[in-house]
Amino acid sequence: MTDPVLVTQTRAGYVERAHHGRVAIVGPDGDLAFALGDVAAPMLPRSSCKILQAIPMVESGAAATMGLTSRRLALSCASHQGSHSHASQAQEWLAEMGLSEADLECGPQPPNDETTFYDLRGRDEAPSQLHNNCSGKHTGFLCQARHLGAPTEGYIDLSHPVQQRVAEVTADLADEDLSAHAIDGCSAPNFGVSLTGLARAMSRIASAETSLKGARAEAAIALRQAKALHPFEVAGEGRACTDLMRAGDGLVVKTGAEGAFTAILPDRGLGIALKINDGETRAAEAAMATILVALGALDANDPNVAKWMSFDQVNRRGITCGETMAVDGLRKLTLN
Repeated sequence: MTDPVLVTQTRAGYVERAHHGRVAIVGPDGDLAFALGDVAAPMLPRSSCKILQAIPMVESGAAATMGLTSRRLALSCASHQGSHSHASQAQEWLAEMGLSEADLECGPQPPNDETTFYDLRGRDEAPSQLHNNCSGKHTGFLCQARHLGAPTEGYIDLSHPVQQRVAEVTADLADEDLSAHAIDGCSAPNFGVSLTGLARAMSRIASAETSLKGARAEAAIALRQAKALHPFEVAGEGRACTDLMRAGDGLVVKTGAEGAFTAILPDRGLGIALKINDGETRAAEAAMATILVALGALDANDPNVAKWMSFDQVNRRGITCGETMAVDGLRKLTLN
């Protein structure tokens, strides 16, 4: 199957770039409500599945034992900018567990936040693991390891109890066997699922009050609400995730590397997963924003939404000469 074009870059009516991809939307009943492309093919969700990686920490009781605030729950699902705020929150959380930056296993990363980046450079200070966009998730892994009485060293290994619980939650919510995994940019395992399975997992979180039970339901609801309440912690200023969640009432979205993107719509029990095949983040952002507007979850007239639906191509003289935007099939999307 050839996946359809979801987003195009045009100039004077000429299509200069066409981004093929796939979209799956699953309803609260667990069935596909909309599909484009080969949504049964396996894919790597990358960071778009971070809420699945955080559920075991809350479900196990680790979050309650630590007295984690909703802000820290949001940080545990983040791909943040590495700002001073993000890094300091992770550092404080680690310190409260008697741990430090050295216990993280995500690797150092220059912050994407410009103020923090140039501040570190001005002080001739190297970026640390705290600035890694996944430091909140990894601090959550360590929190769970401590609660389970498991070793903190090697918590990223597939055989470690923390990752085994992530695998179990992912398989359960996606309703798929996890036959393969890859190593993500932050060194944690990333499990291959179909786009339908990923959307199904998001729909179960969206409708957790009825589709899940006990501690798992409570964990999904707590994380879902925390992300919606603290959009900055999940990403940062100038990021699509933060802007779109600020614009949506209870809406939860999460980008992932290489064109992956998920959304959770609690008011309708919908889960959305999309993948841009060439990995273009800008195209994934345009596709997701357009889908959410088509579903009525966002208002296209909101400037914080409109700027992610399309991107002007501006030349070196400041002249707008082209545009990147989603195709009609997404703008006029209707569910089954």
